[in-house]
Amino acid sequence: MTDSTDVPLPATLAEIRDDFLALGQKDRLQLLLEFSNELPALPERLQGHEDELERVEECQSPVFITVTVGEDGDAPDVVRMHATAPREAPTTRGFASILAQGLSGLTVSQALAVPADYPLTIGLSEAVSPLRIRGMVGMLGRVQRQVRAAVSSTRP
Repeated sequence: MTDSTDVPLPATLAEIRDDFLALGQKDRLQLLLEFSNELPALPERLQGHEDELERVEECQSPVFITVTVGEDGDAPDVVRMHATAPREAPTTRGFASILAQGLSGLTVSQALAVPADYPLTIGLSEAVSPLRIRGMVGMLGRVQRQVRAAVSSTRP
């Protein structure tokens, strides 16, 4: 993983960051709530099989993620992140939604180049607890680890 000064951010994640930074703290929380309501549903093949997803231990609330690379008709190097989080945990669910929407559709190299400190750049550090930000950092780290594992398992 890199820090935010090394590489340009993919367009979707940059747009999400800029949307947050254009708002005041109170409105940023409202935008995070909107993201929590937009968490994409799990694909049908994963519904009822949530035990196949990885628990993000860094999150206070039960968040589970999985990553696919080159599946479901995507090009061989396209990443998709899937997540589930309870509606009663809107902050965590919002973070999962930001990452799922921002990372899905990226290439492997783009997903792996997302700076580890991206969650610190969206302007929520003063609005939510450091523990919650740590959860989003942990989520991103696990996604990138799963991407690396998926790529290494497909190499001869």
